[in-house]
Amino acid sequence: MVDERKLEELRYAALQAREMAYAPYSHYTVGAALLTKNGKIYQGGNIENASYGATNCAERTAVFKAVSDGCREFYAIAIAGGMEDCKPVDYAWPCGICRQVMQEFAGEEFRIFVVKSENEYRECLLKELLPYGFGGESIQ
Repeated sequence: MVDERKLEELRYAALQAREMAYAPYSHYTVGAALLTKNGKIYQGGNIENASYGATNCAERTAVFKAVSDGCREFYAIAIAGGMEDCKPVDYAWPCGICRQVMQEFAGEEFRIFVVKSENEYRECLLKELLPYGFGGESIQ
């Protein structure tokens, strides 16, 4: 079980991670902070590309950083997004591709926080955002 202080740190880390985003085309910056089961937080920002198909979301950036560092067990992710140089005015829910990546590396009880400010956020479980997720067990 993770204490509330660690979850506050996670939500704040998502807001900070927006500063790492590279969004010269949409100017919509997203930050994500991924909490591993061993308590480490990995941050990521969205990375755009002139060829939009090569763009990577903040959530996947954080997950891929953790996986490439050898971590495969995750507890929660916090996501914050909004127009560049502005505080978030709405919740930045993860896209379908990011939900699928979360399904690969996290269980149904994986917690997702979407953050507008340190004190303004919503929480749900992965199984609520992806109720009939396709995972490894589907192809065995």
